Amino acid sequence: MKNTFLLLSFSVILFSCGRKTEPDTTQVSDTIPVRIMQLSQQSGSNIIQASGQFTTDDEVLLSFKTNGIIKQIFVKEGDKISAGQVLATLDLTEINAQWQRDVLTVEKAQRDYDRTLRLFNDSVSTREQLDNSKTSLDLAKQQLNTTGFNRSHSEIRATQNGYVLRKMANVGQLITSGTAVLQTNGAGKSTWLLRVGLSDKEWSQVKTGDSAIIEVGDQKLYARISRKAEGIEAASGTFLTDIQITDRHSVPIATGMFGRCQILTSSNNQKGIWRIPYAALLDGDGNTGAVFITNDKQTAHRIPVSVAGIEKDQVLISGGLEQASALIISGSAYLKDQSLIRIIP
Repeated sequence: MKNTFLLLSFSVILFSCGRKTEPDTTQVSDTIPVRIMQLSQQSGSNIIQASGQFTTDDEVLLSFKTNGIIKQIFVKEGDKISAGQVLATLDLTEINAQWQRDVLTVEKAQRDYDRTLRLFNDSVSTREQLDNSKTSLDLAKQQLNTTGFNRSHSEIRATQNGYVLRKMANVGQLITSGTAVLQTNGAGKSTWLLRVGLSDKEWSQVKTGDSAIIEVGDQKLYARISRKAEGIEAASGTFLTDIQITDRHSVPIATGMFGRCQILTSSNNQKGIWRIPYAALLDGDGNTGAVFITNDKQTAHRIPVSVAGIEKDQVLISGGLEQASALIISGSAYLKDQSLIRIIP
């Protein structure tokens, strides 16, 4: 009996010694494999997103020189026009009456001068009377010239070959001097612009000559800043800025057509940007989004970022990564804040 007990005890000891301890795989299974990239801030440029409407650099607002009632408008929007072509006229009844009155005034002044000259030659009138008569004649002629000039500008003529963009008045309408009636532009030789409205902060960052990329549908056009307004537009509360297309293109563009652009600023006070892969950005919504970063290469942290723009397959980040050393570029779909990670090549 004693031998049997010793044998059983010895067997239990051998079994216990020969049994291997199972490794704890809990921590390994909770670790998510990811790939990372080192972050470095790039200085010198920032991206401003803007949108506006296309226009040209030779648009003209045409108006009458005098007040009056519009008698005829010979064109409509979209019509092709030629330099010198009559586009609209006023009712000339009033100004023709004024012209006839001034003609009669000149004729009377001429008769008075001729009579005074004869009397002066006969030593009847004085030199002063002759000079006054000559002055009256000259004044009457100048008034006639003024009326003739106004009558000739009681019609609107095209200043160049081009197209009618807008018609801003109608036949029978009483129009005042200088009020725009038609808007035209040149044909073929004009330079296309995208006119956008910028906030005061954006306006201060943009300089004339800064490059830009304009998006028209699915095509991109290269451009540059050609003009910055020096005052705010009261209607929109923005600063109007013209972006001129610089490359030769076959994209059909029309006045008033909508376009988007990205302005690459060159201001000296830019803090810089980070370029990250598009796939690394999560929950992108306009100018905001989120990414996963790691500083210890063991734990993932989800942080919000500010999106400045998009270039091909890269996203431009303007803020949020100041304290980050490495960006997680794959495996983000399986992560949450404070997830354990394992770096893979």
